[in-house]
Amino acid sequence: MIPMVDLQRQYQALRGEIDAAIAEVLESTRFILGPNVQALESELAEYLGVPYAVTCASGTDALHLALRAADLGPGDEIITTPFTFIATAEAIRYVGAEPVFVDIDPRSFNLDPDAVAAAITPRTRAILPVHLFGQPANMPALTQLAEDHQLLLIEDCAQSFGARVDGIQTGSASAFGCFSFFPSKNLGAYGDGGLITTGYTPAAERLLKLRNHGSKVRYHHDEIGYNSRLDEIQAAILRVKLRHIDRYNAERRRVAARYAQALAGLDLEIPHEDGIGVHVYHQYTVLTDRRDAIMAALQQADIGHAIYYPIPLHRQAAFDDRTRPPPSLPVSESVAGRCLSLPVFPELEDAQIDAIGECIRAALA
Repeated sequence: MIPMVDLQRQYQALRGEIDAAIAEVLESTRFILGPNVQALESELAEYLGVPYAVTCASGTDALHLALRAADLGPGDEIITTPFTFIATAEAIRYVGAEPVFVDIDPRSFNLDPDAVAAAITPRTRAILPVHLFGQPANMPALTQLAEDHQLLLIEDCAQSFGARVDGIQTGSASAFGCFSFFPSKNLGAYGDGGLITTGYTPAAERLLKLRNHGSKVRYHHDEIGYNSRLDEIQAAILRVKLRHIDRYNAERRRVAARYAQALAGLDLEIPHEDGIGVHVYHQYTVLTDRRDAIMAALQQADIGHAIYYPIPLHRQAAFDDRTRPPPSLPVSESVAGRCLSLPVFPELEDAQIDAIGECIRAALA
């Protein structure tokens, strides 16, 4: 069997460090907003090159709290992608704002800046790109659009920890960067966890209150907030894994390079690196017109695979606006109908990648 991701192998490699870190937390009996959370936030800020890094309970909460801290709400439009996990647009609806879905680039699967430009209206307040599958979005073009139209730029970095654009980490060159520490992410906890980065002191101070019931001083509540705190055990685990993240991402790039060799000459499209930034391959996603045949062969060979994402958000029932039809976003719909993600994780061996390639080659023969 070849799984989509093998967290067991990673844990066994780090078992001594992780078990010791967890045991230290258990001995301390400090489980909420303790020294590991404080240390992790400092270490993350240094790694990402940002003034402030505020942890929270999940990547979804990171998006929600960032939008709250930006004072976005009813009547505001936020331009984003339909080809992503629902949390991106879900958070927009949480604050009462309206997600405006525009089409994606057919090769990077990220927001098409020309489509963003065409969708800007007087009600537009922000652009929310997703660095999908670990491939950075076109930040230079999106940053210019945001500056030209005086819009906020908020990054969904759930899949891009460690990715860079012109040497700058994703999540560090915008109003807010929102990260997920879901276990399968490039930097993953052993449960849920999230992070918001910002360069603005008032925004950071508000985030610290919002994640903790709107409170800065115990039992004094300045506004209605949330219970969205990263716990000490998860922080301790993330501190261990953060020390290895550059090696993990380098190994993911090795896996991608081996896939390019194993899949060479086949009638499918492999991931495209557009030169805008450094891809960290949270997913390795191909496009094929024969997806069902490949999936059947992979299933028969007990090889993991998945479709991220089968239905674009503008076609989801949760975003059905009965007063008007969904927008026509042909690239997103085409990609959703042809995409297939293959196993990718730092410990994936060359021989396993070659076996996956042979399985796909046989399915397409």
